Amino acid sequence: MTHAQAQARHAELAGEIRQHDHLYYVEARPVITDRGYDLLYHELLELEQQFPDLAGADSPTQRVGGRPLSEFKPSQHLVPMMSLDNTYSPEEVREFVARVQRLLPDQTLDWVVEPKIDGVAINLRYENGAFTVGATRGDGTTGDDITANLKTIRSIPLRLRGTDVPKVMEVRGEVYFNKAIFARVNAERVAAGEEPFANPRNAAAGSLKQLDSTLVAKRRLDIVLYGTGRWDGGQPPATQLELLDRLKTLGFKGPDKHWFCRTAEELLQAIEELDAIRDQFSYETDGAVIKLNSIAQRAKAGVTSKAPRWGMAYKYAPEQAETKLKSITIQVGRTGKLTPVAELEPVLLAGTTVKRATLHNEDQIRRLDARVGDVVLIQKAGEIIPEVVRVVTARRTGQEQTFHFPKTCPECGSQVTKGKAAEGEAAEWRCANADCPAQVRGRIEHWCGRGAMDIEGGGEVLAAQLVTSGLVRDVADLYRLTLAEVSGLERIGTKSAQNFLDGVQASKTRDAWRLLFGLGILHVGAGVAKAAMRSFANIDDLFAASVDQLAEVEDVGTVIAESITQWHGDERNRKSIEHLRQAGLNFASSLYAASAAVGPFSGKTFVLTGTLPSLTREEATARIEARGGKVSGSVSKKSDYVLAGEEAGSKLDKARKLGVKIIDEAEFTRMCG
Repeated sequence: MTHAQAQARHAELAGEIRQHDHLYYVEARPVITDRGYDLLYHELLELEQQFPDLAGADSPTQRVGGRPLSEFKPSQHLVPMMSLDNTYSPEEVREFVARVQRLLPDQTLDWVVEPKIDGVAINLRYENGAFTVGATRGDGTTGDDITANLKTIRSIPLRLRGTDVPKVMEVRGEVYFNKAIFARVNAERVAAGEEPFANPRNAAAGSLKQLDSTLVAKRRLDIVLYGTGRWDGGQPPATQLELLDRLKTLGFKGPDKHWFCRTAEELLQAIEELDAIRDQFSYETDGAVIKLNSIAQRAKAGVTSKAPRWGMAYKYAPEQAETKLKSITIQVGRTGKLTPVAELEPVLLAGTTVKRATLHNEDQIRRLDARVGDVVLIQKAGEIIPEVVRVVTARRTGQEQTFHFPKTCPECGSQVTKGKAAEGEAAEWRCANADCPAQVRGRIEHWCGRGAMDIEGGGEVLAAQLVTSGLVRDVADLYRLTLAEVSGLERIGTKSAQNFLDGVQASKTRDAWRLLFGLGILHVGAGVAKAAMRSFANIDDLFAASVDQLAEVEDVGTVIAESITQWHGDERNRKSIEHLRQAGLNFASSLYAASAAVGPFSGKTFVLTGTLPSLTREEATARIEARGGKVSGSVSKKSDYVLAGEEAGSKLDKARKLGVKIIDEAEFTRMCG
């Protein structure tokens, strides 16, 4: 075959495969068998192997993922990405419509309602019809270039369909984890001894931040597109309805359903209709998005510093359901904490069947006056974790039984004691036996967790097997494991075992604050661990400090200082530290040196509260620390700033009371420079 013949055949194959991808991933109506598709794909692949210059950036073969990146580069959006203001109130929807009408007097307004997809906002840039750059929202102006990861999403066209395409075009939408695929992936992770993902949105966000796009390809993410930024060339749509149609013509996957409305009452009716059917969608939704239909009217209405005046997100209240409390069981955590769990008659809630819900602690049971046999109202906190909201006392029959907290551990039979409460927390019942199997399992799982030593595969299933088999009784034992021992466990293959052991080796280089957090010391969370290791050069200096010295560290205080000292006072724990040292783990704190660094936030303390529009807490914390500042977990007179997002809680109230300056993400971004 000549090069010219290969080029012609390559173009024919690529066009045919793009058409089949569109029919399968966008329109969900395949017209070819998997075998037929594979034959076309492999022929294309063979052509590119024979003529490498044919493998352009928009070739269907470029979706499988390439060489891992060392970092994500910044990518500036041509037009800033803004976030919408939220409301939970129908009355505020009416006020919003009236407010926009005042901005546009004597003009007829109409609106479009779309599902609010609980995904990750991204920006796709096309030049002359070819996909060139894909980025996260970031701070609204600049995000991370995740082009390689986005190319693995089959419903994103690498080349726009048709000939009438803009010269330069930005398309906005949400990347999401298909609910059915998410359930299947979680089942696969559990079967492999890995920790399941908490929820689809977090899993999608974490997937897009993978430096290895071959791993992203395995996650089978999807996308919905609904908006644009820059549009150069051709005739841009005049309305949102025209835009949705045009995006579909260009090859994009849009919302499953949308509504055209003329009045506030029609908007509210559309929001209600969406709520009734949203469980049928393949993606999670947490609300409805209201947009002014006319693009020209949007321009006249304008924007505020962080949100458009022409749009609003209506968020649904968490779904609730009544069911019977059949019994209360006790779970034992890694610190020995006894947590009561409500065992319920199965009930459908927010698309899933709920059989259990947390009751938090003994004090919460008393506040609710929850009794076995009660009818209770449950909801999903953040639409993720089921919790008991209240008891329906009007449904009591007199047969209900008061629950009494056990005086012995249900796992090991040891005596339980009620400990001293940290500030702002309830006193907890705890098992005093450090060798309690439940505690050991929890400590191993916690040590391997992403927030701590980040050891791949060290989830609940593998931790339980390691403890049950007697291979591991302490975190230091992880560093003595062999491939034969791990691969000999039930349902753990050689490859999974090797990946786990590779993760164990990699964890030796983690910073000292992660090690301290990973030890699972009572009351020492990630924030406290970071604060402590800003004040001490290494782990040894920390444990050599007195209670008074520790208590002087911001975010530590007397209760936590005593907890750290008491933990290190146990001979077994000291031996564990020594074994970790001998295994070669890093004891030095990079935060100690960084705390003395000069930067725009040097000497400033920030407190984070609520959900920020585009930054995660980890990203905001990293920016603060990189500029010489520090992040505290609580508001005090020593706090300089409270960075507040949506649904900010008591920290915001305390900041106002103390006169601490409150800033939003937009102001924070300006301060970062």
